[in-house]
Amino acid sequence: MSQVRRWSLARQMLALQIVIVGVTVAVGTTLAFFQVSELLTDEATEVTTAVAVSVADSPALLAALDDPNPSVALQPYADRVQTETKVDFITIMSTSGIRYTHRNPAEIGGHYLGTIAPALAGRTYSETYTGTLGPSVRTITPVKDTAGKVRALVSAGIIVDKISGRLREQIGAAALAALIGLSAGVAGTFLVGRRLRRHTHGLGPSQLSRMYDHHEAILHAVREGLLLVDREGVLTLCNDGARELLGLDPDAEGRHVTRLGLPPSLTEVLASGDDRTDEIHLTGDRVLVVNVAVVRSGTRALGTVVTFRDHTELQGLAGQLDAERGFAESLRSAAHEAANRLHTVITLVELGRPEQAVEFATAELRAAQALTDRVVAAVREPVLAALLLGKSAEAAERGVELSISDDSELGDAGLDPRDLVTILGNLIDNAVEAAMSGSPPARVTVHVETDGVTCLIRVSDTGPGLDPAAAQEAFQRGWTTKGSGRGIGLAMVAHAVRRLGGTIGVSGDEGAVFTVRLPLPVRSRP
Repeated sequence: MSQVRRWSLARQMLALQIVIVGVTVAVGTTLAFFQVSELLTDEATEVTTAVAVSVADSPALLAALDDPNPSVALQPYADRVQTETKVDFITIMSTSGIRYTHRNPAEIGGHYLGTIAPALAGRTYSETYTGTLGPSVRTITPVKDTAGKVRALVSAGIIVDKISGRLREQIGAAALAALIGLSAGVAGTFLVGRRLRRHTHGLGPSQLSRMYDHHEAILHAVREGLLLVDREGVLTLCNDGARELLGLDPDAEGRHVTRLGLPPSLTEVLASGDDRTDEIHLTGDRVLVVNVAVVRSGTRALGTVVTFRDHTELQGLAGQLDAERGFAESLRSAAHEAANRLHTVITLVELGRPEQAVEFATAELRAAQALTDRVVAAVREPVLAALLLGKSAEAAERGVELSISDDSELGDAGLDPRDLVTILGNLIDNAVEAAMSGSPPARVTVHVETDGVTCLIRVSDTGPGLDPAAAQEAFQRGWTTKGSGRGIGLAMVAHAVRRLGGTIGVSGDEGAVFTVRLPLPVRSRP
């Protein structure tokens, strides 16, 4: 029993199908045996009935009955008809059952062995009875004169052994056909078993059941999204994580990827059937990292496995880290500049020019302090102040002047600083790149303010400008494209703005002006 339990599913199916085919063939052969036996018996009954009725209707028979010894004329007649019709015997008898004819002349004059009452009553009657020649199928019919009186009886019969011989011939052919059918069935079952074994990798039912349970548990347990797409581009599997991340309908499985309502960039990735690694895509209010792996069997592609990771929180943290890194970079640059200025001051003192040294040192100090005071006074959010100071130092290193408008003022807006860093940081980065490609002097101006209801962020540059249609296209991009638009930076900005329920627009004839309006949370309004 333990050995059977360890059989693979394919082997168990093979054994079961062989048993089913064998039982089916055996039952079919048995039914065929009984059916053929019944058909041969019916055929013998029909033959004996026809012969007996024909003999009983013969005028020569009535004439012979008038002779004192009817056997003299009837025996040769019965032998001739028996030979011509190939029945085993024709017995003509009196109404009392005394034989006038018999295949064995020694039996003439003896009593007929069989039922004669129905024939005496005027009916033709058939039965299987054991007589002097053994079991036989026989028909007894009355011989009537012109007045309808029964004058004699005629019995025609076929011996059962003869019928059995024909049955054995039929059953032999049927057995051969059954053997061929059984062989074909076993061969087909073996081929099916091999194919099943190849598809199930030789696993047993319990192993397959356990794998299915694990498969279901993993699909519902993992937070990452998982899609299986066949080579025709039809979604065949979607786990709970993917439904949540992509906002898919419950009946999404079975649809083509172009009918899932996903962003064009993501639809193109799913339909391409190519390997992709850590691509960033935007969907509604999420930033997703997408990986695509092609599943192959030999050289044939079976489809793709697509995984999604929610990168939204990580992207926000990365933006905040970028602000901190920029601030640290600005401190490094300031330290480097401070060292240069200190070296200059020391050199002027050594040259005996202390007045010029004091003037140089205080001028540089006033400029640096003025920028810091301006940023801190206008932006009271520490993270944004650090971002602006860092971006200012970074822009200065790249030859771009970054300034804060005089009427800027941003207090505690009640918005998530990470979203503000994402929006303002990416807009400044894009503006600095644009200003560097424009005519000198390269400048970027930042304006931030709140009116109690809305937070306004405006970033302008002196670059070559950006066509509004191209800007709208750039807002929808989910990957960096240096040759078109502003890359993923603007897509990240648009993503954060949509999540906060705000709007973003672009204008400007010379240079680009990006304007973002964000509604303030109710708790932050006066």
